[in-house]
Amino acid sequence: MDSENLLSALRRSTGEETHWNIDILRRIYYLPLLLRITFITSFGSSRFRMAPKLKPKQQPSMPSASVEDLFTSLNRHIKGSEYRQAVKVADQILVAAPGDEDAVRCKVVALIEAYKVDEALESIYDNSKRTSIDLTFLKAYCLYQQNKFSEALEILKGNEESSAKMLLESQILYRLGKADECVDIYSKLQKSKIDSLETNMVACFVSAGRAPEVQGYLDSIRARPTRSFELPFNTACSLIQNQKYNNAEQLLLSARRIGQEVLMEDNVPDDEIEMKLAPISVQLAFVQQILGKEEARESYTDFIVRRLADEASLAEAVSESSLAVAINNLIALRGHKDVSDSLKKLDLLIEKSDDGPLRFRLAQGLELKLSPKQRETIYTNWVLLLLHSNKMDKARELVAALPGIFPHSVVPTLLQAALHVRENKAVKAEEVLGQFVDKFPEKSKVVLLARAQIAASAGHPQVAADSLGKLPEIQHKPATVATLVSLKERAGDIDGADSVFNAAIDWWSNPMTEEDNNNLNIITQEAAKFKHRHGRREEAARLYEDLVKRHGGMDALVGLIQTTAQLDVEKAEAYEKKLKPLPGLQAVNIDTLEKTSGAKNVDDGATRIIPESYETKTKEKPKKKRKRKPRYPKGFDPANPGPPPDPERWLPKRERSSYRPKRKDKRVAQVRGSQGAVVKETLGGSTLKPNQTAANPKVGSQNVNVEQARSSKSSKKKSRK
Repeated sequence: MDSENLLSALRRSTGEETHWNIDILRRIYYLPLLLRITFITSFGSSRFRMAPKLKPKQQPSMPSASVEDLFTSLNRHIKGSEYRQAVKVADQILVAAPGDEDAVRCKVVALIEAYKVDEALESIYDNSKRTSIDLTFLKAYCLYQQNKFSEALEILKGNEESSAKMLLESQILYRLGKADECVDIYSKLQKSKIDSLETNMVACFVSAGRAPEVQGYLDSIRARPTRSFELPFNTACSLIQNQKYNNAEQLLLSARRIGQEVLMEDNVPDDEIEMKLAPISVQLAFVQQILGKEEARESYTDFIVRRLADEASLAEAVSESSLAVAINNLIALRGHKDVSDSLKKLDLLIEKSDDGPLRFRLAQGLELKLSPKQRETIYTNWVLLLLHSNKMDKARELVAALPGIFPHSVVPTLLQAALHVRENKAVKAEEVLGQFVDKFPEKSKVVLLARAQIAASAGHPQVAADSLGKLPEIQHKPATVATLVSLKERAGDIDGADSVFNAAIDWWSNPMTEEDNNNLNIITQEAAKFKHRHGRREEAARLYEDLVKRHGGMDALVGLIQTTAQLDVEKAEAYEKKLKPLPGLQAVNIDTLEKTSGAKNVDDGATRIIPESYETKTKEKPKKKRKRKPRYPKGFDPANPGPPPDPERWLPKRERSSYRPKRKDKRVAQVRGSQGAVVKETLGGSTLKPNQTAANPKVGSQNVNVEQARSSKSSKKKSRK
C-alpha cells in the first residue's frame, strides 16, 4: 500500500475525513461555510423597537397643557418613524420637565432607532448621574449594538427577569457562540407569544450541532414555514447539517420564492430584494456544489460580479457575510487552479493596515458578522493559497499570527505543520504536532491523525503507528487495524502487528449486532492470513478452525486445509473431504493420471499424444472442401501458357525498372552568370570551328533556334508531368 492511500480506508471507517483529512496539508481542501439568517426578535428586524408608555407628567414649573402637547407631538413622530424629530421634541420636554422618565426613555430609544448608539449611550450615562431612572436594559442593548457582548451580558445579570431581557441575553449568547444556552432560554419562552421565535430556535439548534432535533421541534409546535423565508432557510441549514442535500435544495428554492413574493408585496425595489435574499442564493450554490452540479460555479461567479460591479457600494458589499461566503466557496471549488485570481478575490476581504498585529485581519464588518468557524475557514484557505503560490515568507507571518487570533483552536497547529511539510521538513512537522499532543491531550485526536498521515508519507512507519495507537476510540475498527498492521510490517515489528490482531479479535469476540459479527469475521480472516504468512501456522490453523465453525466460508476452509497440511496431513485430508467437487472432473481417471509420466519436452517437434480418457467428447473431423476447376481467360491454353506477363505492366513507365530517362544535349554551351549577361565568345573557347561560323552564319542561328525550341518543349513536358 503506497503512502498516499495508506489511510484512505481509515478515513472512511472513522467518518472523520471532513474534519481531519491530512490532504489539507498539501492541497487546498475547503469546508464551505454555512449561512444563517440574522435573528428576528421581538424588537423587529434586528432593531430595538420599544415604544414606552407616553404618560404626561404634571410639572409645577410649566402649564400642563404645553407638556401634553409636546408628548402628543413626540408620539406622532415615533409612529411616523421620524426619530430625529422625536429626539428634538424629547429634549424640549426635558427642558420643560427635567428628569421626566418617559421623555428620557423616548429620547434613548429614538437615538437607537436613528443609529446613533454612541449618543444614546452618552445620554444614559448623563441621566444616571442626575436621576435614579433604571436604564440598565437600554444600556445593555447599546453595548450589544457596539459588539461589546461580555459587558452587555454582565449588565443584564443585575436586571430583573423579563421576556425582553431573556431575548437580548439569548442574542448575546448566540453571538458569543453559546448556542446551547440559547436553546435553554428559548425553551423557557415557548409559552410567550413572540413572533419568529421558532426561527431563532432552529438557528440555535443548527449552531449547537443539534440539527437532528429540528424536525421534531417543528412538528411539536406545528410550524408552517410559509409566512416568511427565514424559517425555511434555517430549516434548510439543518438539512444540510444532516447531509440531506436534495431536500435542502428544494427548501431553499421554496424560501427564495416566498421571499420574493413577500418583498414584492411590500414594494421593495429589485436591488434590495436581491440583497435581502443573498444568503439564500449563496446557500443554494453551496448545496449545488456539494451535489456536484456545474451551475454552482456560475452562481458564485455571477453573485460576486454583481456585488462588486458598483464601486459606490463596494465598501458596503465587502462587509457582507454572504459575499465572503461566496468568495470562499468559489476558491474551494477551484482548488489549486487560478491561485493568483483567488488571492486577489480573497484580498478584498482583508483589512488593509501596516505591519503589526492587525496586519492579518478581516474587514471590520466580517469580523463581527461571521462566526468563529467561518472566519477560521477563511484564514485557513488564505494560508493554503499562499503555500500553493510559493509565497512562503507571507505564509510564515500569517501562520505565526493565527495562534493569537484563534487561541483555543487546533487549526493553527495543523497549518504550522503544513508549512513545514511544504518546506520538506516532515520531521519538524511531526515534532510540532507531538508537542501539541503532549500539551493538549483532550484535543489530540485530529492532531494525531495528521501526524500519522505525515509520518506515513515521509517513510516513518513507526511514528505513524505510535500516533494511531494513541486513539483508543478507533483502535479496533477494521480499517484502523489494517493500517496499524501495514505500518508495523513496514517497520519490521511483526510481533507488534500480531498483537494488534489479537487485541482486535478479543475486542470483537462478543458481537452484539450483525455488523459486529462481520467485523469479527473480517479481522479473523486477515489475522489468519498474516500468521500463516509469517510462519505462525498453529495460531493460523486455530483461527481458521474457529472461523469455519462460526462462519463456514469456503475461503476459510481452503485456508484451514493449506495450513493444517503443513502440520497434520490426516487432519488436512479430513477437512479436504468437506470441499465441494470441482465441475468437469467426473471423466478423469485418477489411477491413469498418476501413471502418466507427465508433460513431454516438445522441442524436437514431436507431437503430444492426448489420452482419450482426458477428452470429454470426440472431436469431429472437419469436412473437406470440394476442389473447383480454375477458370481461364478466353483463348488461353493451359498446356502452352507462354511467357509470364510482365509484373510491372500496371506501373507507370517512369516507375518501372527498365525505364531510362532521355539524355540532355550537352553540345550547347551552358550560359553561366547573372541573368541578362552577355557571353563573350572567344575563338579559343568556342566549340565550333571558326570557318563554319563565319562562312554560314544562318546555319548557326538556325541551330540556336532549334536548341531553344527543344529546351522549351522539354520544359513544357516536365511541367505537364
